[in-house]
Amino acid sequence: MVRETDSSRPGPADYDGSLAYVIFISSVASLGGLLFGYDTAVISGAIGSLQQKFGLGPAMTGWAVSCALAGCIAGVAAAGAASDRFGRKKVLIAAAVCYFVSAVGTALPRNITEFIIFRTIGGLGVGAASMAAPLYIAEVSPAWVRGRTVSINQFAIVSGILLVYFVNWWIAGLGDQAWNVETGWRWMFGSEALPAAGLLVLLFFVPESPRWLVRWHRDEEARAVLTRTGGERAAGREIEEIRATLAGDRGSLRELVGPGLRRLLLVGIALAVLQQVTGINVIIYYSSEIFKKMGAATDTALLQTVTVGVVNLSFTIVAIWTVDYLGRRPLMLVGAAGMGIALIWFGCNLYQGYLGNWNLFWVLFYIASFASSMGPVAWVVLAEIFPNRVRGRAMAIATISLWAANLVVSQTFPMLNDNPWLVAAFHRAFPFWVYAALCAVTVVFVLFCIPETKGRSLEQIERMLGGEDSTGPGAG
Repeated sequence: MVRETDSSRPGPADYDGSLAYVIFISSVASLGGLLFGYDTAVISGAIGSLQQKFGLGPAMTGWAVSCALAGCIAGVAAAGAASDRFGRKKVLIAAAVCYFVSAVGTALPRNITEFIIFRTIGGLGVGAASMAAPLYIAEVSPAWVRGRTVSINQFAIVSGILLVYFVNWWIAGLGDQAWNVETGWRWMFGSEALPAAGLLVLLFFVPESPRWLVRWHRDEEARAVLTRTGGERAAGREIEEIRATLAGDRGSLRELVGPGLRRLLLVGIALAVLQQVTGINVIIYYSSEIFKKMGAATDTALLQTVTVGVVNLSFTIVAIWTVDYLGRRPLMLVGAAGMGIALIWFGCNLYQGYLGNWNLFWVLFYIASFASSMGPVAWVVLAEIFPNRVRGRAMAIATISLWAANLVVSQTFPMLNDNPWLVAAFHRAFPFWVYAALCAVTVVFVLFCIPETKGRSLEQIERMLGGEDSTGPGAG
């Protein structure tokens, strides 16, 4: 076996295409990520009003939040096969339609059942976009910027989260508590319709994935896209590499769960699950309610939630600018360790009854650690490690696992956090200590199971993980 050295990997000098065009099409696809963040986080400002409006208990509160995640699972399940059959772009268009329908429907429900139906439709869009957007970006981007362009999707997700935090805070300030219970939360959900319509229009101005085009024997169209993104010389080389990796088996589900790819699939599933069970969406979805339980007034809690969004966005930028320089593994190792430390201290403060400003500090430290590591970098790795011929299906399975883990965490947090016995014994610290323990598991998993993929083309990664480059998990 011949090992590919760093000097054999293509770098910036090997590409003479339009970086501006790569950024444009990646940014359009990432609007799906922005709506992903917007759609999932809008509940943070509205959940208190929904509880009062419809008289929800802890379990039903959890379902009002997590029903969207059930939709996500179904969306990913459909999007995996659809992205391989109809193309990544068409799946993103379908996601935009779901976002728009959900925005209108969740603004106008007459009862909680109607709300859950339309929020689940939004979840379909989130699930489809969460799989298709990073996959599309990875497949249109030259290797030397792929880590950063895929991370744009995570940047868009956290931008959507921050944007909706601001929108929620602004809308809540338009009236008193009674107005928010009756009307304010409707405007929060309805505000998503405008960016959803924008995404739908812009998607008609981007090309289909060149790797999908080659798979369906549309080589000239693929060459045109690759020439514009990477230059004529790089296009010819990548066309040949794509053909080589697509040769033979067409990428059946049976192959994906067979001996050759089973380990990669399990690694992808585990990484996706660990990104969620370390507690990030407890903070994203329930931060305002957590701050209220620590004594903050509604407007103060929403403003503190905005601070969470600002830190989330800021440190995602750090990850975007370092992922292709420092590598995937170092960022995830340091980030997961930082998340665990923050959760331990936050839990200790809650256990001791301390409700001061240090709690906000540890929440922000946790968010900064996640945003600079597990948030964007896990998506980069998931978009890279699977072979071309099964990438759509494999990404779908990993992303279904991610949303299933998110559903479990989001559904169970109110039940754990408000359980009388656990509150009496642990003073609301218990769930955060559980998430901290899972951060420790994440560190061990990344250390021993995640390969370093920075600077390699998708085809080189495929050969490396297929056994032709036996550099081990820590290959750089």
